[in-house]
Amino acid sequence: MRALRWSIALLGALGIAAGAFVAWPVPRALLAPSDAQTLLLQDRQGRLLRATRAGDGSLARWVPLSSMDPDLPRAFVAVEDRRFFTHHGIDVHAVGRALRDNLRSRGVVSGASTLTMQLARLVYPIGHGPLDKVVQALWALRLEAHLSKNEILEQYLNRVPLGQGTVGVAAAMRLYFGAGADQASLGQAALLAALAQAPSSRNPIVSQGRALARRRIGLAALEREGWATGAEVARALEEPVLDQHGTRPFLAPHFTSRLLLDAEAAGRPLVGTWRTSLDLALQEELEAEVRHTVATLGDRGVEHAATVVLDNRSGEVLAWVGSPDFWADTAGQVDMVTSPRQPGSSLKPFLYALALDRGVTAATVLADIATTWQTAAGPYHPRNYDRRFHGPVRVREALASSFNIPAVLLAEKVGVGTLLNGLHDAGFASLGRSAEHYGLGLALGNGDVTLLELANGYRTLANGGRWSPTRTIALPTGDAPATTGRLASERASALVLDILADPEARVPGFGLSTPFDWPFRVAAKTGTSRHFTDNWAVGVTQGFTVAVWVGNFSGRPMEGVSGITGAGPLLHRAVLEVAARYAPGSLPRPAELGLEAHAICRVSGLRPGRYCPTVTEYFLPGSAPDHTCDWHEAGGVTLPVQYAEWASTEGRTMGGRTTLTLGDSAHAVVPDSARARRFVITSPADGDFYRIPPGVEAQYATIGLRSAGARGTVEWFVDGRRVAGGRWPLVPGQHRIRARAGQASDEVLITVE
Repeated sequence: MRALRWSIALLGALGIAAGAFVAWPVPRALLAPSDAQTLLLQDRQGRLLRATRAGDGSLARWVPLSSMDPDLPRAFVAVEDRRFFTHHGIDVHAVGRALRDNLRSRGVVSGASTLTMQLARLVYPIGHGPLDKVVQALWALRLEAHLSKNEILEQYLNRVPLGQGTVGVAAAMRLYFGAGADQASLGQAALLAALAQAPSSRNPIVSQGRALARRRIGLAALEREGWATGAEVARALEEPVLDQHGTRPFLAPHFTSRLLLDAEAAGRPLVGTWRTSLDLALQEELEAEVRHTVATLGDRGVEHAATVVLDNRSGEVLAWVGSPDFWADTAGQVDMVTSPRQPGSSLKPFLYALALDRGVTAATVLADIATTWQTAAGPYHPRNYDRRFHGPVRVREALASSFNIPAVLLAEKVGVGTLLNGLHDAGFASLGRSAEHYGLGLALGNGDVTLLELANGYRTLANGGRWSPTRTIALPTGDAPATTGRLASERASALVLDILADPEARVPGFGLSTPFDWPFRVAAKTGTSRHFTDNWAVGVTQGFTVAVWVGNFSGRPMEGVSGITGAGPLLHRAVLEVAARYAPGSLPRPAELGLEAHAICRVSGLRPGRYCPTVTEYFLPGSAPDHTCDWHEAGGVTLPVQYAEWASTEGRTMGGRTTLTLGDSAHAVVPDSARARRFVITSPADGDFYRIPPGVEAQYATIGLRSAGARGTVEWFVDGRRVAGGRWPLVPGQHRIRARAGQASDEVLITVE
């Protein structure tokens, strides 16, 4: 009984304290109109880009309830608190419903906050715990005891955050619709009321689609409460969700929207004047170039383009164009600078930088021949963009010409896990899956990244392999951001850029005429995703990095638009626009960074012999080849065994001779004149030994049957049985393979284990 009496006494004391709290007058300082400063966003020269919070671009202005369009308070009551005019701060019905829903779901899925409770949180700092909810309820009762319903509405409507740094309906009306709070339409009022629950992610600047969905919710609530007819709702649904004709400047919209979103997420007070990193003059020029690109390529299925420019030293964003038209009705607010898509071959330079630090050299010869990798998802057989194979190619040519098979070979050598970690070190946070998920295709850009990540990754190469974040706020003159990661060594990074700036090395892949010819050195790289959905190009100078994207937000494929014809021309013009305002500087030559210059054989990448065509290549110290080329002799070239079938199939000749046989070490060569007279089997070679890899299905364990010098149809026989299709599935044992073309024939003996 004593415990019961103590409990009753304690409850009575708490009740008296709560009653006293509710009866105590609300401090007038808490309810005074806000005098928060407007947030002004300026470009790096001080030109105004955008103003937020206040309706007129100066100090925050308190709008009396009597000066607001009646649809505004009605909409907020209908959406947020339908029994506002009948409760006393706490909606008992809503509390019961919330308890029921939360108990059923075993979690918090429904709240019961009234407009008065929300105002309590806006005027007094209250947390989000269970006891804080009690404090909020007591404050709501206190506000209801001392303010009229209209005063509560006025306080709430002038304090509610509505996204993009706006506070109150007046600021939101001015930002989103270019109108005052006394000019709200039914649709505008419904949209603002429906924004209150998630203003940062559902406002029409961030997402018109989500804003439209919220507006429908608001209009349905108004119709349900009898404050709008069905006809009025139908007309409101036809209103534009965003009006570009505001009275305040709203320039570089994707850039400023991202800046505000990041600032809100970081909890930074959105007040004062912020000098951003953006160059408005450059921004407007590049916006025009993006629109020109879309207009030029419209007949080839291109609807969208984007570009971003970074200062290499500071990481400052100089220009940010997320779409051709921010105000477009359907997808203008989509920001391709930050929307992840597949980058295609534009990821290859990071792989090559990692490989150069692991023993590969710019002269290393890679096999660009038909190759199949057995993976967990099945056989993987990448092809080049031109659907051809190029045989032995040096790393310099393979990267500059963007051949695919050499890149996959390198990814296998370096390791997909190492490549993925390196890309993370270069800032590609969007690559959030495992190395097993991406597989070898990561070398060809099968993972989604953003244009901003890609630009900053190339900026990392320009900064000697050292990564640092980008900046949207201008740094004080002379300051530079601290680096927080490293992709590769300074010399490997410089060598990759030297390769990408080498016009001769890109000729095998792109020909003599490309958009990548500037009056100064630029390291350029393109990328095209599968099915021509996304087209990328990046240009790097010593001073700045430019990255562009061309494609369709919907993912609809373009009609044969490649990096050379799509993103390339936009990159060319964009680099020139940037260079007109910012010195491109001179990319460091390899010799300036201590790389060693050596003459090599142009074909084999080895030290040149007597008959070798030579070229100068650069090497990390101690990595130059120490073997002399044995591919050449007087009158011809002998290719290594792995290229024999390719040379025969492609009909390639080098120095008047063509490789025709396979073997473990010998390089058999036959003059072209003899090749024309003699019919021979080129694959397999006599004496070849094959082993079937464990776990490989029979349909994939095959060898190609190839010949040279045939006149007419070639017939193939294995152990006397005819074989069709040009491939034969391996069977253990010793086998005699015979080919016949008219009266000519040849045969070889092979062993399969």
